[in-house]
Amino acid sequence: MLRLLSLVVLVAGTCGFDLLGDEMIELLNKQPNMTWTAGRNFAGQNIEDAIKLLGSLKNPMYKKKLPTMWHNLDLESIPHSFDSRTNWPDCPSIGNIRDQGECGSCWAFGAAEAMSDRICIHSNSQIKVNISANDLLACCDSCGFGCNGGFPPSAWEYWVENGLVTGGQHGSNSGCQPYSFRHCEHHVDGPYPKCTGDGPTPECSQQCREGYGNSYQQDKHFGKTAYNVGDSMANIQTEIMKNGPVEAAFTVYNDFLLYKSGVYQHVAGEELGGHAIRILGWGADGGTPYWLVANSWNPTWGDQGYFKILRGSNECGIEEECCAGKPNIPKHYNVVENKF
Repeated sequence: MLRLLSLVVLVAGTCGFDLLGDEMIELLNKQPNMTWTAGRNFAGQNIEDAIKLLGSLKNPMYKKKLPTMWHNLDLESIPHSFDSRTNWPDCPSIGNIRDQGECGSCWAFGAAEAMSDRICIHSNSQIKVNISANDLLACCDSCGFGCNGGFPPSAWEYWVENGLVTGGQHGSNSGCQPYSFRHCEHHVDGPYPKCTGDGPTPECSQQCREGYGNSYQQDKHFGKTAYNVGDSMANIQTEIMKNGPVEAAFTVYNDFLLYKSGVYQHVAGEELGGHAIRILGWGADGGTPYWLVANSWNPTWGDQGYFKILRGSNECGIEEECCAGKPNIPKHYNVVENKF
């Protein structure tokens, strides 16, 4: 049935059928045994607009550069559900949904967000910063092609070797280098102006915004280690419980763009590209196991900026493309290692 539906959607797409419109939504929601609900996203836009946001590139050579983290597993200690937001309530970055704007910078956002979380977690909530996605996007030449996509593992390697400054969203006046691109509505009719296309990669600037107290070099935060996370469900769960949210990448299909709630599984449509995100935790919904994921398409997309995706079967490749690292926390913070 699902193969037939995919064929119908593919043929329809070549005949003027709106793959982001009401007909597609109705078609998906009528499928038997659906674990998620489709709804209107990307209002007034087309598939090409959405593809511009998919900036996670695959290159086996980049993955081989980093070691792979495998944990000694204690399966009985892994709970049925886990949410980093409630496990580390004094780390506000974990519950922050950012907006990558008109740029294929998801690879930089997934990394900068998880790095921010881990700095707070590993400093016992003493260091609360938002690592600048702009600094990573603009200055990491080895990471790929800026707004035209990048390699998530290289972002973590860059953090260790070069460090990254702080910076909030566009217009926030927060940190050394706030994001260059404004919030915009990729998806629904909402409070932000409509996105109008993809922007150029910002120029690398080794300066902080005017009026900021620190210099660029003074503001840098460094990673101590960077690694790929071994691709078993229990290993990823253990990594998140021990060290915090991870960056992951997965393959996006037409139907994902219409996600609204529930546990996403690919049903229909063709492959569009790779997308990097941040995994916060896991659970089960109506008996269907899921990963809890934060997207970077602002809070008006999906389930208030979040989505759930099937856990345990490498859905869309999400369990084979996880990477992370540990922050270099100054010794005077008297950090106590998580002993899970």
